[in-house]
Amino acid sequence: MFKRRSRTSARAAQFDRTGKYPVIRASICTGEQVAGFKDKTTGKFEELMLIRDRADLAEFLERYGVTEEEIRKEW
Repeated sequence: MFKRRSRTSARAAQFDRTGKYPVIRASICTGEQVAGFKDKTTGKFEELMLIRDRADLAEFLERYGVTEEEIRKEW
């Protein structure tokens, strides 16, 4: 009845390095972290993945070909 989303299409996803940069948004109150990309010109944040632990962060890094040094953290 309900189809599962295939992970293969998500793994092949790349982002536009010239127009966007990787960001982790963290809530000061709850500590919740969300990974995504922010547009350099408009400042619009594209939310992609909830980060609950190091395994989720590692999956985000692998899926989008990003290193930890590239990621900016916003509060």
